[in-house]
Amino acid sequence: MPSFIFNSAIRDEAVGNIDYDTDAFGVMLLTSAATPNKDTWAKRSDVTNEVVGTGYTAGGATVTVTVGAVDTANDRVDITLGGNTWANASITARYAVYFKKRGGAATADELVAVNDFGADVTSTAAAFALAASTLRKQN
Repeated sequence: MPSFIFNSAIRDEAVGNIDYDTDAFGVMLLTSAATPNKDTWAKRSDVTNEVVGTGYTAGGATVTVTVGAVDTANDRVDITLGGNTWANASITARYAVYFKKRGGAATADELVAVNDFGADVTSTAAAFALAASTLRKQN
């Protein structure tokens, strides 16, 4: 399954529920047993098969999101969803799911995007490093 932006995120952006410039964001890791669905997953509470293991905390980690300058030559703006490193982790993950972090119930946190690694990635008592991802908004 390729990486994608959740359909609900498109609406949440349009109505002001997601502001990449000022909101807090998080990322959580999922196992290969997950089946991310761009049509039916909208909130963090919809997410299934989160990673469990040493060095990983349920609910994911906070990440920094940055909005690039308008690229008028290419009619686009890049939004960088920050990476994270889980130190001394013993986990296996297939997906990273980014979400707006409201600081409360999982039913309130809007999903943004999923990054499919293409295969399981495992760390055993070592750093699990997630590189930043880029959303490109193009006209």
